[in-house]
This record gives sequence, structure tokens and C-alpha cells, in this order.
Amino acid sequence: MNIEVVVRKTEQGFWEGTHCGEVRNRLPSLLNVGTANIIRLLRSQVRPQQRVLEIGFAPGKILAYLALKNAATVSGIDYSEKGVAASRRLFECLGIAADLRCEDLFKSTFLERSFDFVYSLGFIEHFENPEIVVERHFRYLKPGGRGLIAIPNYSGVYGRLQARYDPDNLAIHNMDIMERGSLLRLTNGLDCLDVTAYEYGRINPWLVSYERKWPKPLALGVNFIGNLAGLLQPIDVKAVCPLLVIEFTRVGS
Repeated sequence: MNIEVVVRKTEQGFWEGTHCGEVRNRLPSLLNVGTANIIRLLRSQVRPQQRVLEIGFAPGKILAYLALKNAATVSGIDYSEKGVAASRRLFECLGIAADLRCEDLFKSTFLERSFDFVYSLGFIEHFENPEIVVERHFRYLKPGGRGLIAIPNYSGVYGRLQARYDPDNLAIHNMDIMERGSLLRLTNGLDCLDVTAYEYGRINPWLVSYERKWPKPLALGVNFIGNLAGLLQPIDVKAVCPLLVIEFTRVGS
């Protein structure tokens, strides 16, 4: 695949800035509904001793969770030096062995066809041509391996709210792929089966940057109330699911 055709909607400096804060050296809190959604999504996917790769893994908390709670053998690719450094400190503090590489996905030294499960969270939507990124997920899978990609669902209510409160943030997201049909088409041409796309998760107020227009205490109050509502929500409701997910299996044995 020609890496020169990749068109990014963000620069590396954006991610260095995202990962410049202090990371607490502990597993992610399930009191955050966004984190709880992700953990619930992944826990049933990963089995003990599977080789798992997260693409864009910094700050590493989800990958650390899968290593400790699901007994997976974990690896990660991320091109943010600050994010990888913080992740390595986290893994060292928690006593987790992992292969965490600070690399560009399109120049990675990981061997192809070597992982049982490859996933990313909020990654492919930052590219103008995400089908190339999906193909990279695919190529690292063993025959019979499973791929999972989750992106924020800005196609409905979250997108309308974010357009009002933080349109600049929406501009770094590829809105064209934020519906199931478009996600499914990203696997066209790949030798895979069991391809499925779906909405997922309890209501997540943290997808909307209320603090851009409201005083910070008010924004935090609304987010905490919405977070509690999401934690108490008994089932997923399609209209307010904060994630869009695509899964696929690489053909072979």
C-alpha cells in the first residue's frame, strides 16, 4: 500500500498536545460511561493468551485492562512520543509486559498476519481515506483473526450538539463514514467475512464539548448528570448510542 496517498485530518502535534497531561498509573475507571462502554465492548472479544494489537493505543489504559483482566498478550502502535512514554510508565507501574512501539502505522515494524485480535478506538475517522487504515488493521490479523474498529457516533444527536458547541472538533472527524453502510463499505476488497456494523453504548455526554460555550462548572455539572444517566441506563438505545462499530474476520485457517 502506498503510504503517500494517506490523507490525515490531524497532525502529529495535535496528538502530542492531547497526551501532554499527567496519566494516573492505574487501570481505567468504569465510573466514566465512555470507558465503561469500551470495556463492555471489548471484554467479550478477547480471550486469555490471545495476541492483541491496539492501533493508536495511547495513553494505554484500555490495553492495560485487557492485559490484566483478560490475560491477553498485548501490543500497541502509536506515533505520539509523549503518549507512548506515558503508556510505558503506566505498564511498568502495573507490572505488565507489553510490546509498545512509537511508530507510524504505515511504517510499522510489526509482522503482518501475527495477531488474533486487532482493534482501534476513535482512530480511522481522523483520515480522509479511512479504507486504507482499515486495510492496515486487516493485514496484521492472522487468518481467522478478528478486527474491531469503533468510532464516535457524530451522525445524530451528538453531531448536532457538537456542531453547535465545538464545530472545529467536528472538522477533524470524517463525517462521511458515520453510518453503518459507509463503515461496511470500508472493507470492500478485503478477504474477510462476518462483517457487521452497529451502534453501541449507553449515553455518553462527554462527546459534546459544552465547555466551549458554557462556564466550566455548568458544563461539568451537565456532564456528570449525563454520565450518571449513562451508567444507570439498562440497555443500549440506538438513537443515543455514542459509538459506531465495525467487526470482521480475516478469511483463512
